[in-house]
Amino acid sequence: MKTVFISRPMPADVETEARQHFDVTMRASNAPLSQTEMVEALEGYDAVLPTLGDRFSAEVFAKATPRAVMLANFGVGYNHIDVDAAKAKGLIVSNTPGAVTDATADTAMTLMLMSARRAGEGERMVRAGRWDGWHPTQMLGMHLSGKTVGIVGMGRIGQAIARRCHFGFGMKVAYFTRSPKDLDFDATPFDDLPKLAAAVDVLVLAVPGGAGTRHLVDADVLAAMQPHAHLINIARGDVVDEEALISALQNGSIGGAGLDVYAQEPDVPAALVALENVVLLPHLGTAALEVRTDMGLMALRNLRAVLIDGQDAPNAVWF
Repeated sequence: MKTVFISRPMPADVETEARQHFDVTMRASNAPLSQTEMVEALEGYDAVLPTLGDRFSAEVFAKATPRAVMLANFGVGYNHIDVDAAKAKGLIVSNTPGAVTDATADTAMTLMLMSARRAGEGERMVRAGRWDGWHPTQMLGMHLSGKTVGIVGMGRIGQAIARRCHFGFGMKVAYFTRSPKDLDFDATPFDDLPKLAAAVDVLVLAVPGGAGTRHLVDADVLAAMQPHAHLINIARGDVVDEEALISALQNGSIGGAGLDVYAQEPDVPAALVALENVVLLPHLGTAALEVRTDMGLMALRNLRAVLIDGQDAPNAVWF
């Protein structure tokens, strides 16, 4: 029976399925793997099922003489894995697209509503005993219906967010993406990100992480946003220049922000925590039992295809 190392505890159904097909070692800790643990996993098992935070860098691969033939990533994003270095060592890398789409889009909508309607600030007020009752001008936020949303990255998740905004809230949709999209709803493409930022009431980030998108939203993009506009990030933390965002929120040059991801997770800058005009979630994007189970089962299907059936991984990043 092929051996598989799973880097974090998994939902019960995923663990049961894994043990039916593989000799499984499931790590008990939820902390990211250390470099030593990654090298040992690569050298001691036929495959590894890692996830966000397990940084399989070029340095890790350089130190390892892998027995493993595959990294079946638990998650759609794989910027924590140096795919070129994995390829050079002969490893297949797969991910879990599709399973995360609706849950991540729902989280984006949660952040949009919370930020626009000041829900986090309001809850803190109630919990602190500072609410003195309803009145006509209390905590006035922004009404989302009919506004314009700008989607940065129009892949599966970006389109799912756009559809929710368009069909659910009657919002106008504009977008910035690397390649033109054939959509079944009205949406205006932009080829310049600052121009998109200037034209929308809510700017939502739904791009992959990695060197190509690091600080894609920088001080210039934030400066182009309208003073009432909100920034929503469900992509990766380093897609945004965090220091520039803090400055924009502190000086009120944008209306607010909703963040589910951070540049140095799980560390969140104290300056962000201190602000009232930002909603901070603990990377809840796919945090629903059904979704995390589907992600795990998809990762296992990739493993079975390669290790048991001798076929290509259905969701391989490369072959």
